[in-house]
Amino acid sequence: MGLFNTFRGKSKKKKVLVIGLDGVPHSFLTHPKNSGKFPIMQGLFQQHKGSFHRMRSVIPTISSVAWSSFMTGRNPAKHNIYGFIDRNPNPFEPFIPTGSNMRCSTLWQILSEAKKRVVVINVPITYPPKPVNGVLVSGFLATKLEKCAYPSSIVPQLQELGYRIDVDAWLARKDKKKFLQELFLTLDRRFATAEHFLKKKDWDYFQVHIMGTDRINHFLWDAWEDDDPELGPEFIRYYQKIDSYIGQIHDQFVQHNPEVHFILLSDHGFCKIRQEVYINQWLQEKGWLKFTSEKPGSLKEMHPDTFAYSLIPGRIFLNVQGREFCGQIKPGKHYEKVREQLIDSLMNMEDPETEETILTKVIKREDIYHGPYLARAADLIAVPRDGYDLKGNIDRTTLTGRSELVGMHTYDDAFFYLKDKRIKESNFDICALAPTILKLMGVPIPQDLDRGPLPLAG
Repeated sequence: MGLFNTFRGKSKKKKVLVIGLDGVPHSFLTHPKNSGKFPIMQGLFQQHKGSFHRMRSVIPTISSVAWSSFMTGRNPAKHNIYGFIDRNPNPFEPFIPTGSNMRCSTLWQILSEAKKRVVVINVPITYPPKPVNGVLVSGFLATKLEKCAYPSSIVPQLQELGYRIDVDAWLARKDKKKFLQELFLTLDRRFATAEHFLKKKDWDYFQVHIMGTDRINHFLWDAWEDDDPELGPEFIRYYQKIDSYIGQIHDQFVQHNPEVHFILLSDHGFCKIRQEVYINQWLQEKGWLKFTSEKPGSLKEMHPDTFAYSLIPGRIFLNVQGREFCGQIKPGKHYEKVREQLIDSLMNMEDPETEETILTKVIKREDIYHGPYLARAADLIAVPRDGYDLKGNIDRTTLTGRSELVGMHTYDDAFFYLKDKRIKESNFDICALAPTILKLMGVPIPQDLDRGPLPLAG
C-alpha cells in the first residue's frame, strides 16, 4: 500500500491542490544534467494537456515577499510585506514582518468567505495563524508548534505526526551531513502531515509547502552545480524524494479525480553566489552613510549627516526629514536630486576583483509598487546581476566577501505548472496565480487585485 490512501469522497465541485517548492528554478528542473532524474514531475511537465512555464518572481526577490504576493495577488504596496527585515523609521527599529503585518485578504481568507474549505500547511507569512474555514498550519516564522496552527485543537495531531515547522539552517554551517538528515526527516514529516489532512479533512483547496528546497539550495547548490562526489548525489536524492512524494499525491488524489486542479510552483529561482555585496559598506566608503561611533552595533547609530542606508537585499532608504529619526534630506526637489545622484553612483559599483558592474538597475519604488502602503517601501531597490548577493551588514570592511551561503535567489526563473489546462500567456509573474486559482474554483475575484486571471484553455 502506498503512503497515500484513497481520496475522501467524490464530488463534481472544482477543487485545487497546490504543492509549493520554495526556490526551485525552472532551469534546474529542465537542466540537461537532470534529465530523467525527476520522472514524476518531468513526466507531468511534458504532457501536452498541461502547462509548464517559467515565471517571474518579485522585487526584491525574497520568499516572504513572493509568497505574500502569491497569496494576495497584490504587490507589496498593497499587502505591506517588503522584505525579510523591515524597519520603523522613527524611532528606528528593525523587525521581522509576519502575517500580522499583512494588510489585505489572502487567498485562503477569500476562499473561506466563499464557504470553501481550505487546508494550508507551512506557507511563509502565515504566522501567527489567522482563522480560516478549515485548517492553517503556519510556516517558518513560527517557532513553537503549540502556537502555529488554527484551530489550536489540531496541535495534538501535529505533535503525534512529528510535524516539523522548519530545519535548523545554522546546522548547515556546522555539519552538512546532520543538516541533510534534518532535511529528509522534516520532508518525511511534512508529507505525512499532508497525508493525514488529505484523508481526514474535507477540502476544496489544499496547499502544502516545502521550505527545505530553499534551505538545501542556499547551502548545497554548489554541490550540485560542481558535481561534488559526496554531497552532489545527496542533493539530487532529496529532490528525488520530493518527486516520489509528488507522484504519490498525484496518483491517489488527482489522477482519478478530474474535479481536482493540480498545481506545482516555486516562488523564485536560484544560482551560485559569486560574491556577497555589502551595500552599507559601499555607502560608507562613498560618504552616503555615516555613524556616530567607529564600530556601530546597529543602524540606530546613524549620524544625522547620513544620506542613505540599506536593508537586505538591496533596499535603500534615504534619510528624509520628517520620516527618519535623524532625517536631513528635504522632501521634494532635494529628495529627487539626491535620489538621482545615488542611482547614478550605485550603477557604477564594481566588483573589485573583476571590475564588472554589480547591478543591472536601480529602481524607484513608485515604478514597481502601487497601493496604500507605498510610503513604507524603500526609496530605491537595487537589482544585482545573478551571482551577486546583496547584503545589509554594517560590520564589513570590504565591499565583497563570502559566507557559508553558496546559493542565492534569482528573479526570473521560478516555475508554474497547471495540469490539464493550457495557459495562453507566457510572460507573467507570481501575482497572476491568486486570481487564476479563484477563477478555477468559481469564486469572484476581488477588484483590487493587481491583475486578472491567466487566460486558460482546455
